[in-house]
Amino acid sequence: MRDLPHFGPDFTWGVSTASYQIEGAVDEDGRGRSVWDEFSHTPGRILNGDTGDVACDHYHRYREDVALMADLGVDAYRFSIAWPRIQPDGVTVEPRGLDFYDRLVDTLLEHGIEPSATLFHWDSPLALEAGGGWENRDIADRFAEYARIVGERLSDRVTRWFTLNETVVFTLLGHATGIHAPGKELGFGALQVAWHQLLAHGRSVQALRAAGAQQVGPANNHCEVLPIEDTPEHRDAAGLFDLIYNRAFLDPILRGTWPLAGIVDPVAQDGDLELISQPIDFLGVNSYNPQYVAAAEPGAEIPFEMVTPEGLEYNDFGWPIIPEGFTRMLTGLKDTYGDALPPILITENGGAFNETPGEDGRVRDQRRIDYTAAHLGALHDAIDAGVDVRGYFHWSFMDNFEWAEGYSQRFGLTYVDYETQQRIPKDSFAWYRSVIDAQRDR
Repeated sequence: MRDLPHFGPDFTWGVSTASYQIEGAVDEDGRGRSVWDEFSHTPGRILNGDTGDVACDHYHRYREDVALMADLGVDAYRFSIAWPRIQPDGVTVEPRGLDFYDRLVDTLLEHGIEPSATLFHWDSPLALEAGGGWENRDIADRFAEYARIVGERLSDRVTRWFTLNETVVFTLLGHATGIHAPGKELGFGALQVAWHQLLAHGRSVQALRAAGAQQVGPANNHCEVLPIEDTPEHRDAAGLFDLIYNRAFLDPILRGTWPLAGIVDPVAQDGDLELISQPIDFLGVNSYNPQYVAAAEPGAEIPFEMVTPEGLEYNDFGWPIIPEGFTRMLTGLKDTYGDALPPILITENGGAFNETPGEDGRVRDQRRIDYTAAHLGALHDAIDAGVDVRGYFHWSFMDNFEWAEGYSQRFGLTYVDYETQQRIPKDSFAWYRSVIDAQRDR
């Protein structure tokens, strides 16, 4: 394991979570149902029939969790706001939902932790699905109104705002393949959903700035895309996947262009790209591993396949561990977008390593330490290569509801016993704290 270089005195060290994955309390204080409530209660959708009804009970235990973050020593905490807590029916405002995030933000500030809020991490109000949900262009206006409400309440204390989280994953898994909520299988038609999310991003940037937000940007998922073999067919398949996965969610924001023109064109209106390409202050990048792609069999509806080659090291989720791919992804963004690329924050990076407490109660998750150390080293290599990266938020602060995989995969620095809700800081927690302390001592 390499020694970590210095990231500088202004580098931000943080952790991330998401509302549906940790909060629980799904029917308290006026919260409406989300698409994930509906999806997780549909038989066969989630491994072991798990739901986020209780999750980590963070809604009731946030003070305990924030105290643990303070012990960890992070500068900032990236959390998401549950839209159905704020507008249970997608329209009406629920004051008790705003009150909860008021309390959370104030508690963070009391502990010297910078609140970094994400407006949307996939838990749409179920009521909006009756009107088509994200297939309906009108949702961009609904989202802008939600952004205004939250921004006016919190932007006096929350300076860093993320608009939407991982539009690509919400599009592909939620609307193209149906693996995630809301469970739609639209194939390439899901790119219309992507367009509406991009519009929602642009409108929410405007709304947040009008409400006084100081720093605004998206949190996108990006990865290095590699052909499984160096042949024309596999290279073409990888190239198309890269357009869909990476550039379709970034070109419109940074360049005001649609990279799939003539391949898959969304229904758009004049002025859409100008709206989507509102200036942003940073780009949040979530990244875990490269993606290998193969050409599909002739005649297949989708011309590429995501594959997992043999001979690599994998985490417990089956994702390959290739730190140098992290460097190449970041330098690739710099090479592609040049001066149009704003400063980057790594908003998610981590791995599923499912170690549990030993007889002494200690969680020895050395594999997570090794993974994170390697990726921090790879991150610094990208900085040395000229990429302007200003912060790192580890995913995740604690174990949580891992979407379609339920509670089977553990990403946290903190172990959660879901039966007792006991929090146990893992070895990686102590290691990450030592990293942050060492960086500040230099």
